[in-house]
Amino acid sequence: MTAHEIDYRIYGEEMQYVEIELDPQEGVVAEAGSFMMMDDGIKMETIFGDGSQKDSGFLGKILGAGKRILTGESLFMTAFYNNLSGKRNVSFASPYPGKIIPVDLTEFRGKFVCQKDAFLCAAKGVSVGIEFSKKLGRGLFGGEGFIMQKLEGDGMAFVHAGGTMSKKVLQPGEVLKVDTGCIVGFTQDVDYDIEFVGGIKNTIFGGEGLFFAKLQGPGTVYIQSLPFSRLAGRVLATAPRGGGKDRGEGSILGGLGDILDGDNRF
Repeated sequence: MTAHEIDYRIYGEEMQYVEIELDPQEGVVAEAGSFMMMDDGIKMETIFGDGSQKDSGFLGKILGAGKRILTGESLFMTAFYNNLSGKRNVSFASPYPGKIIPVDLTEFRGKFVCQKDAFLCAAKGVSVGIEFSKKLGRGLFGGEGFIMQKLEGDGMAFVHAGGTMSKKVLQPGEVLKVDTGCIVGFTQDVDYDIEFVGGIKNTIFGGEGLFFAKLQGPGTVYIQSLPFSRLAGRVLATAPRGGGKDRGEGSILGGLGDILDGDNRF
């Protein structure tokens, strides 16, 4: 194996974190900001790109970091190494309520494609790159654009799904239609395209967007019930406007009730 063999344990229900057990000289790479805690003796190092290519040279590191810019991520990742003789633990937390999905790349022939903000951490040696969409319609209307992330190698990687996660194993020719924002990731054999919802009423009044994501097997697909964009949209919709109080959800009078009970000052 080229990637480090790591052991792990996932804790929690709604707000999960993954604890990685590192043997001596083992390492793990993670997105900046996902770190939670670590044992004494673990060395933390900021690196260009994912650090999967040891002898790529300066130009190779720049290209690796440039790929991350295209996916909207930071130029840098953080690597954690156990340089001591005993085992040490390091933990990484999910960014919002949901589930952490362990992905053994050896089970998926060395490649897994995921949305741009799903990746959490991986064993040192796993390559975190970009996957370009070869279909114009998918790139323009697929919700994730022309670029998704791809995880390659023979080690463990961990991705995050918002809300509740659903794993679907598609048979050859089997089709699954999904909201474009609800896709977490899929294996390399899955054919991913977009499909127009159709119908004037559905298009104008349906409220579900103009397009479905069409996933055709064979392969494995991971679906999330709460995309971060949907969560952020709900939060913004209920946020106080102009620095005022809440908007009175749950009350028949709503904001009028605040005026009547004297809470609003003029």
